Amino acid sequence: MPNVGKSTLFNALTNTQAAQAANYPFCTIDPNVGKVAIPDMRLEKLAKVAASAKIIGAQLEFVDIAGLVKGASEGAGLGNKFLSHIRQVSMIVQLVRCFDDSSREIITHVDGSVDPVRDIETIETELLLADIQTLSKKDGNSKKSANEQELAARILKDLDKGIPARKFILQPEEVASFRNFSLLTGKPMLIVCNVPDSQLSGNKYTEAVQQLLQKRKSEDPEYVEEQGDVINVCSKLEEEVSLMDDPESREQILQEYGLEKTGLSKIVAESNRRLGLQTYYTVGPQEARAWQFPEGMLAPQAAGIIHTDFEKGFIKAETISYDDYIACGGEQGAKEAGKLRLEGKEYVCQDGDIFHFKFNV
Repeated sequence: MPNVGKSTLFNALTNTQAAQAANYPFCTIDPNVGKVAIPDMRLEKLAKVAASAKIIGAQLEFVDIAGLVKGASEGAGLGNKFLSHIRQVSMIVQLVRCFDDSSREIITHVDGSVDPVRDIETIETELLLADIQTLSKKDGNSKKSANEQELAARILKDLDKGIPARKFILQPEEVASFRNFSLLTGKPMLIVCNVPDSQLSGNKYTEAVQQLLQKRKSEDPEYVEEQGDVINVCSKLEEEVSLMDDPESREQILQEYGLEKTGLSKIVAESNRRLGLQTYYTVGPQEARAWQFPEGMLAPQAAGIIHTDFEKGFIKAETISYDDYIACGGEQGAKEAGKLRLEGKEYVCQDGDIFHFKFNV
């Protein structure tokens, strides 16, 4: 929705002032894009053991997209343009307003009142309607294969019942076609509540959101596991903290608000988890670096993340688990302890693996 604090939160996430934040709807028209470093204590420990000169962490790319309104699927509020922006992302973080106007500032709500449950349902409905339109076009497109048209028809039946595409059970041979549909409700969604800094533990609005999730859980036990926990943040506070250069000042303000870590770090960690991403490392005296990969990826494809030549000419991967690397005091110690393994083309990469890829081109 417009005017809920998305651009302010984006600025905090990316530690920039790239996104304009203003008290009127559709302040954001064109998407703002920024990369966010993923906190990784393992990487820091690996770099310390290897005495690496440089540390390069993995990153997530966040996109600040204009808020949708009721009727967006029919083009309301530049809805078609904004929906096309959403199609390009892998996951949706929906920020909902959970704060009242203050005596100092009145924030315009596009629907005239604060109701996060209504806002969540509005967004979900618009995404669902947009997907129905997408598949209705696909279903009637004679250029598509018979199998693809049949898949579209089956997904449409669920969408018509209000079931998001991400809950559709796919056969392995259908995955590629499903991805080609670029369905909005096929993307993971994380709900984040924007609250005042005095109500970080929650308020009547966040309680209503939790009740909505509990209701859905009673109807569908898989729902909450799929959705994950709701995260409360104060966008303005997060932006203020992100702009502090002094780590001690950051720590002090977090302590003042009774926080162990920022809401942003929770969003980044949960986004990473929801996307099903894992991390492997390359470690040496020059640099320690984290690389993200989808769960279940084979070693040659993981090597290709570094460079396509690594995948094309893959021979083997010298592999040490994170725990063994730390326990043995580094690569040499792991070798001496017999903890270095040679893995081939069928090896399924594990989270925390330290790799040295051997290849020939």
